[in-house]
Amino acid sequence: MKRQSQIRRHFASDNYAGICPEAFAALADANCAHARSYGEDHWTEKANHLISELFETKCEVFFVFSGTAANSLALAAVCQSYHSILCHESAHVEVAECGGPEFFSNGAKLLLVPGADGKIDPTALARVVQRRLDVHYPKPRALSLTQATEMGTIYTRTELQAVVTAARAYDLRIHMDGARFANALAALGVKPREITWEAGVDVLSFGLTKNGLAVGEAVVFFDAELARDFEYRRKQAGQLASKMRFLSASWVAMLEGGAWLHHASHANAMATRLAAGLQPLPGVDIVFPVETNAVFARMPEAAVAALHQTGWRFYTHVPAGTCRLMCSWDTTAEDVDEFVADVKLCLSRV
Repeated sequence: MKRQSQIRRHFASDNYAGICPEAFAALADANCAHARSYGEDHWTEKANHLISELFETKCEVFFVFSGTAANSLALAAVCQSYHSILCHESAHVEVAECGGPEFFSNGAKLLLVPGADGKIDPTALARVVQRRLDVHYPKPRALSLTQATEMGTIYTRTELQAVVTAARAYDLRIHMDGARFANALAALGVKPREITWEAGVDVLSFGLTKNGLAVGEAVVFFDAELARDFEYRRKQAGQLASKMRFLSASWVAMLEGGAWLHHASHANAMATRLAAGLQPLPGVDIVFPVETNAVFARMPEAAVAALHQTGWRFYTHVPAGTCRLMCSWDTTAEDVDEFVADVKLCLSRV
């Protein structure tokens, strides 16, 4: 059983991981000389071009510092204060963004939609919209869905199309929270366009921080009209980086060489290995389908406490009473096997 001082990698969050070699090298390259500021540098120009190439359509791209900013500003761009935004009841915009979407939209209301495994149920979506359509209630305007979901699951193309079709029946704009978009894409094995603009997505919060970047997310508009004046919204929110190249240069390195998908595929594979190791253990229950880089497992509280005492770090509050185990771009097979061995040992002592 390992001691806390010896453990270098944990399963609490893929945000725990450091900067991947490709992103780190890009930062060093961008640091070699002076460059124009506020996004007028060639790295930012190239990153914008690469993102449009990736999605096979002209995109309007804006880099911001965080996923919360990306989601909040993207939703604010499609909503007025009297609108409502529909999202899954476990969505990050609802449970972990401190009211950011409401704040930046000047008061748009989040309406929560249920659905199994973190995915929005199209029938439930229609029911929530139809609950109130009078002038005394916020007018439904946008649907925010998460790919991959907070539960680590993914919308297939068919599932995504069903949700978007249900939303379009009420003229809703579609926002996708893609904090782990790379992990979803790696799992599905489809082209990026097939699960974004071709499926009806208007704006994507595209994240690579969880795949090895130091910082920075991209707000990607597939509908240029929605991006009108977004540069002012970004500036007002304090999200326009003066030294923008230190956000965008790593995007160039990750996209050009395919590292973004390679790292996502590796993290997914480590989660599959972890689930396979935990599944047979008595007292362990895998709660959700393991489709990307997350494993949600229930196990006896005494075993969880023992694992924490030993030094392993992982969360047990999302959802409550469940161990959320996240694999990262740098998780190794040895890390997984050592954790599984410690789980087995802790269970034997319960």
